[in-house]
Amino acid sequence: MLLKERIESSPVELTKADFVSDQMVKWCPGCGAHAILAAVGNVFPSIGYKKEHFAMVSGIGCSSRFPYYVNTYGFHGIHGRASAIASGLKLANPGLSVWIATGDGDSMAIGGNHFIHILRRNIDVNILLFNNQIYGLTKGQYSPTTPIGSVTKTSPQGTIEHPFTVSGLVLGAQGTFFARVPDNNVKLMTEVMYEAARHDGTSVVEILQNCVIFADKTHAMITDREYREDRQLLLKHGEPMLFGKNKDKGIMLAGNKLVVVTVGEHGVVESDILVHDQYRKDPGIQRMTGRMMPPEFPVALGVIRSAPYDTYDDLMEEQLDFASKSSNIKSVNDLLRSGDTWEIK
Repeated sequence: MLLKERIESSPVELTKADFVSDQMVKWCPGCGAHAILAAVGNVFPSIGYKKEHFAMVSGIGCSSRFPYYVNTYGFHGIHGRASAIASGLKLANPGLSVWIATGDGDSMAIGGNHFIHILRRNIDVNILLFNNQIYGLTKGQYSPTTPIGSVTKTSPQGTIEHPFTVSGLVLGAQGTFFARVPDNNVKLMTEVMYEAARHDGTSVVEILQNCVIFADKTHAMITDREYREDRQLLLKHGEPMLFGKNKDKGIMLAGNKLVVVTVGEHGVVESDILVHDQYRKDPGIQRMTGRMMPPEFPVALGVIRSAPYDTYDDLMEEQLDFASKSSNIKSVNDLLRSGDTWEIK
């Protein structure tokens, strides 16, 4: 039985107000993090757990103030170490719903090693990755996701580093759940975060977040009203990958690559359009879908991958249960008297 099925549900119906913190929210006015906080406030009451079953963990950065702003158990860790802290927290208390708030720098630079290993282990935690493509808290240095050529405080002549794509890193590390949402769509964020909570294993939700001070409009080519119909592909499991104002543009698999086509042109019919399968275990098409970027492609939003695999926590509990039933050692006293022993007279 899955651990999530054994977590005791809340005896009372919780509301968004139950998770509102008494701390002043100190993000800049207009920061996308405010919308992310609103979405989390929508999601937590709908999960159905007792309030004391939630824990929010963070590292360092603007995103990492999150534990102060949600009325749950929380742990504000050190830079890049949120995944390690959350892993220990979940394994020590499997009944907790553990959430990590992190940024592109916190998770993929100093925390990169912890990040890839929590993914491959598939520990049942939920990661909210605020991707504003900049270091905001330390005032505007370029990050691992900053587009090449960007002028920042630490790249006055433009960055010369090739950036990570979050989807590529997550799926390359054998991540079982990856989703992407923009910060200006609270409804979609809420839906996707709920799907992440339902997933048994490590979930990563990349949030295209705007930093109004140091990287304003960094995602404008995707999120602005004038572009979004042609540059956003909202994925739904089992539905064709259609987008555009008239939903007549689509993604088709041509050989071993994806192409954009228009239904009704050059003999293309809707049945030619690729159908999204988020539960597919082979990540090949999901990887291609995740790395689509304008202007050639729209950006895929929603749940890109949600593959069912055993979790580290379930497997560890099975091993502990087997060991406790099969071992002759039932107490510390038994352990001390086991193996080679001798008496000192």
